[in-house]
Amino acid sequence: MSFDLDGKRIWVAGHRGMVGAALVRRLASEPCEIVTVSHGDLDLTSQADVTDWMGEAELDGVILAAARVGGIQANDTRPAEFLRDNLMIEANVIHAAWRTGVEKLLFLGSSCIYPKMAPQPIREDHLLTGPLEPTNEWYAIAKIAGIKMCQAYRKQYGADFISAQPTNLYGPGDNYDLQDSHVLPALLRKFHEAKAAGAASVTVWGSGTPLREFLHVDDLADALVFLMRNYSGDVPVNIGSGSEITIRALAELVAETVGYKAELAWDATKPDGTPRKLMDSSFLHDLGWNRARPLRQGLAQTYADWAASGYAAR
Repeated sequence: MSFDLDGKRIWVAGHRGMVGAALVRRLASEPCEIVTVSHGDLDLTSQADVTDWMGEAELDGVILAAARVGGIQANDTRPAEFLRDNLMIEANVIHAAWRTGVEKLLFLGSSCIYPKMAPQPIREDHLLTGPLEPTNEWYAIAKIAGIKMCQAYRKQYGADFISAQPTNLYGPGDNYDLQDSHVLPALLRKFHEAKAAGAASVTVWGSGTPLREFLHVDDLADALVFLMRNYSGDVPVNIGSGSEITIRALAELVAETVGYKAELAWDATKPDGTPRKLMDSSFLHDLGWNRARPLRQGLAQTYADWAASGYAAR
C-alpha cells in the first residue's frame, strides 16, 4: 500500500519540537500541503478538541511527533507527567485520525521501548521480551501503548497506521538545558562553556562505558517520509545509524569538535542507564532506506549551527 504525497494535506503534530521541525523542513520539498497547529490553539490532551480540529482540518496524513520528552533525570523524577501526557496525546490523535478518515498515520515511538537487557543489536521482535530500563520506563510504556494502538486499529478497522522508533537523536532544535537534556547536547554545551571559561575539567555523568547509537534528526525525517510513502505493516520499524560509540569516546569526539581538550571527571553518583543500545535497522534497509550520515560529520554540523544560533553565546 503505497501512499502518494502529491496534493495531500499532511499534519505534522509537534512541529515545534526537534523531530517535528525536521519533518517540516523535509516535507517542504515534497508536493504536499504541510498542516501545523500550535499548542495554544489545540490542546492535544483534550479528546474533544483534537477530534473537532482534525475533522475540520480535512487531513490526508498525520505524522505524530508530539510528545512530552526529556533526559534521564526528567524521566526519573516526573514519571506521572511522562506517562499521563503521552498516553493522552497518542490516544486522542490516533483515535481521531480513524474517526475522521485519515488515510495514513505514522506514530513516532522511541528506542527506550525495548528491554534494558535486550539482545544486541535490538530487533523489532525484541519488544516486550523483558523488563524495561527503570529510569525511563514510564515514557517507554506510553510509547509501547501508542505502537499497540496503531497495530490494534490496523487489525480491527484496517487503518493504514504505522509506527517507527528512532535511536538517540541529535541536530537542530535539540534541548541544551543541562537539567533535562540528553547526553550529546549536554556534552556540547559543557565543553563549549568549559572552553569559554578555560576550565580544566568537564564533568560527565556515569562511568563512560555505556554504548550508544546516534542519528541526525534530519536523517530521521528523511526516513519517516520514506516510510510514509513506501511502508504499510504492523511491524514498528527501527530507524538507526548502525554505528555505536561509548560515552567516553563520545565525550572525546565532542571535545575535538568544540576544539577544547579538558580532563574528563566522571560522576559515578549519576546513572548510566542501559549498558548498550544498538538498533538493528536491517528491516528498514531492506525496504530501501539507508542514508544516515557519519556521527563526526553530523556533530560538526550540529555544533556549527548551535554556535551560530547565538544561544551558545548567552
